Amino acid sequence: MFGIRTVLRSAAVARTGIARIATKPSSVLAQRRMYSEQPEETYEQFTNRYVKFFENVDDQFELQRGLNNCFAYDLVPDVAICEAALRAARRIDDFSTAVRVFEALQIKVDKPSQYEDYLQALKPVKDELGLLTKEELGFK
Repeated sequence: MFGIRTVLRSAAVARTGIARIATKPSSVLAQRRMYSEQPEETYEQFTNRYVKFFENVDDQFELQRGLNNCFAYDLVPDVAICEAALRAARRIDDFSTAVRVFEALQIKVDKPSQYEDYLQALKPVKDELGLLTKEELGFK
C-alpha cells in the first residue's frame, strides 16, 4: 500500500520538522532574558501602589480584586494598605469585605502575636469606622 519512497519521504519531513522546532526556543529564551531585566519593586513602592489603588476604588469588584492581588504576594501588607482597604470597604458600604480584611491578615501572618500587633495598629481606624473582627462577631 505504501511504497518505500513514501515512507522515507515522510521520515525526512518529520526530521526537518523536528529540527525547525528545536531551533525556535533560542529566540524565545533571548526574549525571556530581556523581559527579566525590569527592576524589582521595593516594599515602599508596593505599599504606595496599593494605597493609591484603594483610595480610588469605586465598587465592590475592584475592592475585592485589589485585595486578592495584594494578598497574593509572599508578604504581609503594610498597615497603611490595610487602612486604605478598610476605608475603601466602608466608603462603598461593604462591611463583610472589611471584616474579611482582618481575616486575611490573621491567615497571612506567621504568629498570633503579629496579628495582635496589626489589630493594635488598626484599632483607631477600626473604632472610627465601626468595624468588628469575626471573633468579635462571635465566629471562630
